[in-house]
Formats: sequence, structure tokens, C-alpha cells
Amino acid sequence: MPAKVGYCVKCRAKRDFENAEDVTMKNGKPATKGKCPVCGTGMYKIGAN
Repeated sequence: MPAKVGYCVKCRAKRDFENAEDVTMKNGKPATKGKCPVCGTGMYKIGAN
């Protein structure tokens, strides 16, 4: 399984999610949420998982 990549706003770089989990938002759209492995900031990527 390939690593899921998102954008960390604090680091200003694309990074692999740590503890990534697929979630569904209130409006029904899929998203992925996790933490940045470098700084620990919460990361959220909206779109197909």
C-alpha cells in the first residue's frame, strides 16, 4: 500500500501522513486525516482516498 501524502501547513512541505485514517466529512465527501511526522501538526486532505 503506498503512503498517503498531504501538505503540512506548518512545515510548508508535502509529507506522508502519520497514523492516517480515512474519514467521511459531514457533507459525505471522503477525506484523509493524520499527523505530520516531523512537527506533529494535524494534516487533513480532502478528496478520494
